[in-house]
Amino acid sequence: MFFHYSIMLQILKKKNNKPDQDNYNNLFFSIENNLRELGFGDVSVNKKMKELNKIFYDILLKLKSNESNFELNKSLCIKYFEILENSKEKWSNFNRYFQKFYNFCFELDVDNMLKEIQNYKY
Repeated sequence: MFFHYSIMLQILKKKNNKPDQDNYNNLFFSIENNLRELGFGDVSVNKKMKELNKIFYDILLKLKSNESNFELNKSLCIKYFEILENSKEKWSNFNRYFQKFYNFCFELDVDNMLKEIQNYKY
């Protein structure tokens, strides 16, 4: 989820649109509510939310993109998905998926991006 959201934020930045704070708040509010529904207490939820925020910003800041293309940072992906480390095929599929997702989102109108994401088919 954080990889997807980070890609969308990068696209917004490239299109000179300011990210919507409400989307960010809603994402983390939903995560917090889900943790509470799973039975985590206040202290555990706060600790977990702090960890998840660090993970999100780690991903957001380390994704590579430039004007012409998008490229995943392999070491970043392996940090969170260890299964990708020893399989060229899995890494290739993972990388291809996110490149296609980036291209799909980049073609969308910014105002409809979140609504249209649900139509993405790999």
